Amino acid sequence: MTEESNPKWEGKAMAELPGTDPQLPWNALEDFCNLHKLLPIETCYHVEGVSGQPGLIRYCASIVEEKGVADDAEKTTTIKWAKEKLLEIDPEQRCLTYEVVESNIGFKSYVATLKVLPIGQDGSKIEWSFVCDPVEGWSFQDLNSYIESSVEFMAKKIVLAHNSN
Repeated sequence: MTEESNPKWEGKAMAELPGTDPQLPWNALEDFCNLHKLLPIETCYHVEGVSGQPGLIRYCASIVEEKGVADDAEKTTTIKWAKEKLLEIDPEQRCLTYEVVESNIGFKSYVATLKVLPIGQDGSKIEWSFVCDPVEGWSFQDLNSYIESSVEFMAKKIVLAHNSN
């Protein structure tokens, strides 16, 4: 009897922040409950645990409007949400790891690591890697594209915030 198993999905995306000291993006990322300031989501807040410590759980949500199948179908509004738990955080290495512990967006097992790395003399990059079970309703390419666009969005947001100060 053979055991059927779904292979894990693994991916990695990176975005460069030229002319940006690595501490700048790290300061934004290490504030685990302020993801709504870095990504286009409606809310992200502290649910339980100690800020900045493993075990911290955040709630993230977005309102999604979906058009019905028929041309005259009404749009439906859904709240897509996830609770995410900080597993590790290392300010010296500028990296953190978290997992999705509960959601309504198809994740069964998802663990991601965000790192800020120096590049050259005066730049940095954000690296977002993940390992997960296949996600219900998504293809691997859908998830990987979402991660790629998210890390690019974060990098632009951090650079814009820095340049406006």
